Amino acid sequence: MFRTALHKSSFDPRPGAVRTVAGKCAMAGAAALAVLLSARAAAQAPGSMLPFAPGEACAYRGNGPLGRMGSGTFAVAREGGSWLMSFDFRGRMGPMVVENHTRSWFDPAETASVRFTKTERSPLSNSREDVRMDRVARRWTGGARQAGGAMPTGAPLDELSFIFFLRTLRLDDGDSFGFTRHYDAARNPIRVRVLGRGPLKVAAGQFQAVQVEMRVRDPHQYGGEGVILIHFTDDARHLPLRIESRIPRAGRMVLTLEALTPTCGTGPTGGHATD
Repeated sequence: MFRTALHKSSFDPRPGAVRTVAGKCAMAGAAALAVLLSARAAAQAPGSMLPFAPGEACAYRGNGPLGRMGSGTFAVAREGGSWLMSFDFRGRMGPMVVENHTRSWFDPAETASVRFTKTERSPLSNSREDVRMDRVARRWTGGARQAGGAMPTGAPLDELSFIFFLRTLRLDDGDSFGFTRHYDAARNPIRVRVLGRGPLKVAAGQFQAVQVEMRVRDPHQYGGEGVILIHFTDDARHLPLRIESRIPRAGRMVLTLEALTPTCGTGPTGGHATD
């Protein structure tokens, strides 16, 4: 059973984040401050403190309302000066094929996206998005309806890179966050809270896990606000073990980790972006 997280409060200096963490003492003394600043400076090196890296690839099984429906993969590769994050899923809902191919071009030094694409095919809809993000001008263009607009941040994220970004957080008991990091201002804030931690068994084995709830604004996919529950390994890697969401007209969808392979979970484990 997962134990309920305690409520705490603190401040998270990351761009676009408001953090609630409770009962922590403020850091005091010039020596402690110097250590903190030094650690933060080290984290500015591209990917130096991220718990994932190019070469990571993890396979998942997908289940829907009628049971097993397919399989998918989260992966990270290197493409030019960016990291290319990908999610690919293929399955069936009855006689119908379901596919999702999502890409996020990610700047590891800034923990921010520069481009996002998604192609979906399902009994409910077929769609294609291609979003470009200009971090200097703070504008985005593209999307399913070829829209665009002003970005609320110079360090934007998209729906795929947000899952990887969550892996960089400390995820202490009682933590809750409000982020204005989505490139589309209409989909902010994204609210994240730690629900608890404890053992979790999936196909890949039994792990100590931390359960996180992410609430997202997405009128297109969720008809309003969507709730995504993610179980991460309770260690520095924060590997996603189980991802659950409910999609209108499609029902409850769950991804669970198939196996720990040589390419899954072997990235750097030096710390978290909020250390």
